[in-house]
Amino acid sequence: MTDGSRCHDADTMKLDVESLRVFVRVADVRSFTQAAQQLGMPKARASAHVQKLEASLGTQLFHRSTRLVRPTPEGELLLRRARPFVTEADEIGALFQRERTLRGRVCVELPVGIARQFIIPKIPDLLARHPQLELDLRASDRYRTALREGFDIVLRLGGSPEGGLVGRRFGALPMTNLASASYLSQHGVPRSIADLKDHLIVRFAADPSPVFEYFDGKDYVEVPMRSVLTVDNVDAYLAACVAGLGIVQVPKPGQRSIEPLVEVLPEFTARPLRVTLLHTHGRSVPRRVRAVMTWLTEQLAPALGALHAGA
Repeated sequence: MTDGSRCHDADTMKLDVESLRVFVRVADVRSFTQAAQQLGMPKARASAHVQKLEASLGTQLFHRSTRLVRPTPEGELLLRRARPFVTEADEIGALFQRERTLRGRVCVELPVGIARQFIIPKIPDLLARHPQLELDLRASDRYRTALREGFDIVLRLGGSPEGGLVGRRFGALPMTNLASASYLSQHGVPRSIADLKDHLIVRFAADPSPVFEYFDGKDYVEVPMRSVLTVDNVDAYLAACVAGLGIVQVPKPGQRSIEPLVEVLPEFTARPLRVTLLHTHGRSVPRRVRAVMTWLTEQLAPALGALHAGA
């Protein structure tokens, strides 16, 4: 009995937390190269961690090809257990840090205008309070898959958030339709939805096709329109409108600094733009991510509330 117990103890596998951390990141982004970059290590080291884990478990965790990395069924099973385990290990590691110092990197994706106007000016205050914290801020109006890109926190405007994200909704911004005086001089002022057949709309790249959205009394519907320009960020979208390239549909605050633009069809506005702050960590949120999420909420709630009130 005693010998058998010693033999069993000797065969007990030891799982390395760092290897599990690498495994989870590779599974999330489906790429050894991207996972290594996000974790700040060479690709060969990330690959070695996964190989070590596969050897310990005696099973293959990923299907690998030149174009694709995806978990095997065994990998999917491990992923469900490993993700909360790695998060908990990180939390345990932080428990006894002096004064519970926040440290490490938090990757955040925000729309360009919100990052520029409301967040970047306040970042020095955050880092003064938490000097060991590092922010990786990606400002973009073209949304990417949060989990695959390795984002910790994302702010989404409109649409339905991708699966696997958790967070809070700030509300919704009312919309308006704008056009430049030069555009209206050339094409005329639309007085009804029927008039739109003779007009242009600036298409945003995220939209499948150029359409004008409005509420018909029962539901929000889309009218196909002609477009001569597609853009992928808000600054270019408004600039195209100022240049006379078509009508745009934007949150009402967007017109404040765009004096040459004129509101058209005010009774036919698009669906209010939902504003949601989300994180990618499910129920096990690292303390540094939770802290940045709270800080972003403190900055955004009054700012977006003021925009809504002034719309």
